[in-house]
Amino acid sequence: MEVIAETERLLLRVFKETDVEDAMAFWGNQEVMEHCLGAIPHNHLHKALAAYATCQKEKGLSMYAVVEKESNRVIGAAGFNVRISSESVELLYHFAKVAWGKGYATEAAAACVKFAIENAKVKKIYASADKGNAGSLKILEKIGFENKGMKWFDDTKQEEPYFELNVKG
Repeated sequence: MEVIAETERLLLRVFKETDVEDAMAFWGNQEVMEHCLGAIPHNHLHKALAAYATCQKEKGLSMYAVVEKESNRVIGAAGFNVRISSESVELLYHFAKVAWGKGYATEAAAACVKFAIENAKVKKIYASADKGNAGSLKILEKIGFENKGMKWFDDTKQEEPYFELNVKG
């Protein structure tokens, strides 16, 4: 098990093929993914998890399984979308509904930021959230991101609050 970060209550590790069923509780749940282009079909998750493992091997950053230590269950995902370069990466996080309101997303997102800061190639981390997702917007501010205003996103086909965290000058 390749753990990339540990907090008081959570482990962040590289996704495994066996995480598909747990991932359905967040990525496969329409309510959870309401602000993120909708739920991902079950048959697409195997490919997504494999792609995240490959991204970790090739770029040193990826999306990670968030494991609640107490239950040893995958309760969410947090990490990075590395589009072109690992110098500028997008922070993402999604959690199963049973994990909402417990501070797990803040804890996992902060652990991801710390991991990225320790990665010498990362210079900027950015994030966005649907303007109706107040919880996610609050998390970004809480962990030190600066609100840069509204920005159009082609993937969601809408303007969203855009945040940045400059890691290295």
